[in-house]
Amino acid sequence: MSEQKANISARELVEDKIRSGIAVGDFLPGEPLREREICELTGVSRSAVREAFRSLEAEGLITTVRYRGPMVSQLSVEEVRSIYELRGILESSCARLFTQRASAAQRASLRESVEEIARGHATQNMVLVITSSENFYRVLTEGTGNMAIGQTLFSLLNRLALFRFSSTRWPGRAENSMRELRAIITAIEANDADSAALRAVEHTVASGEIALLVIEERNRGAAASGRGRAKKSARAQG
Repeated sequence: MSEQKANISARELVEDKIRSGIAVGDFLPGEPLREREICELTGVSRSAVREAFRSLEAEGLITTVRYRGPMVSQLSVEEVRSIYELRGILESSCARLFTQRASAAQRASLRESVEEIARGHATQNMVLVITSSENFYRVLTEGTGNMAIGQTLFSLLNRLALFRFSSTRWPGRAENSMRELRAIITAIEANDADSAALRAVEHTVASGEIALLVIEERNRGAAASGRGRAKKSARAQG
């Protein structure tokens, strides 16, 4: 293996580790990402870690703050709302095109990926939920026959990894999400492209609503933490 290929592989290893860490809640929004710790976690060189940081920053998952370095990005309410609106448009188009173009094998794979997501929720296996969800979208986008729309959707989904852990833990969200995904599959299997597109929009709207609730909860927690620190400081000064 050439040095260039080895370096790319190491960079991808770091990217995957950080993405999955964000998705399952090991890395939280606003949390610093220190080179040395990531090197120890992944066993790769600092140069590969820096390359991974740059790549993830381009995706919007990491933000580099002056004097503080790279940290997990924090999205505003406006940013999240805009991203989910675009996601709804893309997923709706994917569901429609998949219904019109996908092969029988791709339809079967999409159904299986949904059942794997359900198994992950049933066993509280977040890693299985995430990997099966990624497979769902991989099969869905491949079945559209449109590479551009698939690349754009995955770019958005990578950025929204910031909410995967928190949103699936929201009371009732896992059950509702499974109903929404099965409704998409049912429409696809009935060859109803309009219904599949509509069900996909409903899924993204519901996901977006939870993401906004997650942000509100985090903001309340941050505000409470700030008030607590202010009171401690006042007592210390008094």
